[in-house]
Amino acid sequence: MTNTSIYPIEGGCDCGQLRYRMLVEPLIVHCCHCRWCQRETGTAFALNAMIEADFLQNLRAEPEMVMVPSESGKGQLFARCPACRVAIWSNYAGAGPLLCFVRVGTLDQPDYLPPDIHIYTESKQAWVNLDGGAPAMLQYYDREKYWSANSLARRQTLLPQIEAYQAGKT
Repeated sequence: MTNTSIYPIEGGCDCGQLRYRMLVEPLIVHCCHCRWCQRETGTAFALNAMIEADFLQNLRAEPEMVMVPSESGKGQLFARCPACRVAIWSNYAGAGPLLCFVRVGTLDQPDYLPPDIHIYTESKQAWVNLDGGAPAMLQYYDREKYWSANSLARRQTLLPQIEAYQAGKT
């Protein structure tokens, strides 16, 4: 996991209209190599820092929330700058607006958050080298095995809200 002494950390879009602050370390940083992430980012993978929305402060303009397709068929919302259109974070259908998957590349210091784990490496680009030391999973992984105790405890705290969110969607 990341160095907790660096928090809060900030980031934003290219034009500066949208700025945000992460108050605490993310639950985990995924480097996803699935074909959907490759298509959405236009590159070899997506590097996302998963964090509770309550720990992500919006500092300037409100993002535009854009629904995009997802492999699950449930879609996901991308938070984009309304001016320069850079994707800052996304919300997946499972937890909706309660969890944000912050695009690490939008941080002012993206090198602070290297991947904790590589996922869906069965579809990674052949030229991507995964010798950095982070675990690499062909698909997804066992959360209990790879998340820190602190992240698992934070997730437990959030679960009732996620369950209420899911119940309200039906």
